[in-house]
Amino acid sequence: MRHSILDLAPVPEGADAARAISNSVDLARHAESWGYHRYWLAEHHNMPGIASAATSVLIGHIADATRTIRVGAGGIMLPNHAPLAIAEQFGTLATIHPGRIDLGLGRAPGGDMAVARAMRVTHESAGRFPEQVAELQAYLGVGRPDMPVHAHPGEGTEVPLWILGSSLFGAQLAAQMGLPYAFASHFAPQALEQALEVYRRQFRPSAQLDRPHAMIAVNVFAADTDAEGAYLRTTMQQAFARLRFGVPGKLPRPVADIDAEIGPEVRDAVDGALRISAVGAPATVRRQLSEIVERHCPDELILTGQIHDHAARLRSFEIAAEVLGTLEARAA
Repeated sequence: MRHSILDLAPVPEGADAARAISNSVDLARHAESWGYHRYWLAEHHNMPGIASAATSVLIGHIADATRTIRVGAGGIMLPNHAPLAIAEQFGTLATIHPGRIDLGLGRAPGGDMAVARAMRVTHESAGRFPEQVAELQAYLGVGRPDMPVHAHPGEGTEVPLWILGSSLFGAQLAAQMGLPYAFASHFAPQALEQALEVYRRQFRPSAQLDRPHAMIAVNVFAADTDAEGAYLRTTMQQAFARLRFGVPGKLPRPVADIDAEIGPEVRDAVDGALRISAVGAPATVRRQLSEIVERHCPDELILTGQIHDHAARLRSFEIAAEVLGTLEARAA
């Protein structure tokens, strides 16, 4: 079972976007040396705490700074873009970095309704997501003579497509198109079990994939002790609470008393949304990740962790890589 990283290029309080991007490059280089398989970045807009809005640009920057790890989008919000433009962007990336580029696709705007309006996304365009995926797939495939428009670069690169989702819609679409499926269980786990069941049951083999391949996202806050892991997690708890209240900001510093910061009722709601997590010392993280894998049987895990301090974030992903390496060796 492969393990990967989802990075939002977080901008911590006290830092700026330049520092966030530099931190992401550093993490990607370490991730490659620790054996992570993919390094994905996600499209979000109008969020001062996230520096990955120009996702394809940052993917190219990360790919330039690494050598072997796959780099991609987790994901591109396709209704925000013309499929031809995305085909050309990712076709260019795949031409520069052959065999290393992934393209995960989502149908949300990557922000609120103001962002959707600014991106010129309409209800009609959002409803055309399956057609947009098929159009993009055609541009990246072997060109046909009857196609009036071709993607150059892009055509023939066969950049692997993934469907991202947190509901049954994405699971059904990925199954029907025979594409790998990544579930956003790190912040919306409610439909996880049902979505995986639907995807696996309805899957139809395709030219890209002969059997279902499901990846689930897990928050990881690993440290030398359980107390330190819980302390690191308070950054994500605060950030998620602020997002729910409509006041996103830079990634907050951790706090000693999270209940005093956001209140126990809000914390309970936040913890429910973030329940697919592994938090604590290596032994605790190993047990929690083992339980997640045993329960959901994913083909791949993608780990994320919004941690304020860059050194602590590096250490968390290093511990997770060591734990998963042990689990995979034991399984083999």
